[in-house]
Amino acid sequence: MAPPSREIEAESIASVRRDLPVLLAHLAREANLGPGKLLVVGASTSEVAGERIGSATSVAIGQAIAEVVLAFAREEGCDVAFQCCEHLNRALVVEKAVARSRGFQEVTAIPVSGAGGAAAAAAYWAMADPCLVSSVSADAGIDIGDTLIGMHLRPVVVPVRGPLREIGRAHVVMARSRPPLVGGARAVYDPEEARRRMSADTPPRRDA
Repeated sequence: MAPPSREIEAESIASVRRDLPVLLAHLAREANLGPGKLLVVGASTSEVAGERIGSATSVAIGQAIAEVVLAFAREEGCDVAFQCCEHLNRALVVEKAVARSRGFQEVTAIPVSGAGGAAAAAAYWAMADPCLVSSVSADAGIDIGDTLIGMHLRPVVVPVRGPLREIGRAHVVMARSRPPLVGGARAVYDPEEARRRMSADTPPRRDA
């Protein structure tokens, strides 16, 4: 597993630092990210460098991704989970306080670039008190390099189309979650329509 060339690595890091904040800001608006919300991140540094997932891991690219995402999470006030690769059954790196407050099941492993992924490993060492958890139910997600984060998103998942389709050479997919719609043909989902119906159904008030 050879890392990317220095030139490609430098170009990839520049793209991460330039483009990832733009996409995260767009996702934050669409998903209403903030305190109490959880963002899941999947990232393949190999794909960012233009190689097949798992074939050209870059610690430097992983560090750049982790730094940008963690800075974003601090600014927005949201929690963040970094998905590890298939070698660790797609476990996730979170702060231990987040795991405990949300009731996540902790698992035992320390992600490294060859088993876990460079971005998740970088996030692990950048967090104050990290741990791994088996699964999460996130409110929004960003997938850099088609790592498949869907199993960690809370239903119902809604695609979010961003202003950019790639970071480096990696395809990017974003999503947010919404509560399931319930009810039959008479159910109302739009707040304005609900107010209109309530007004129409309210009998006129009689003055005393």
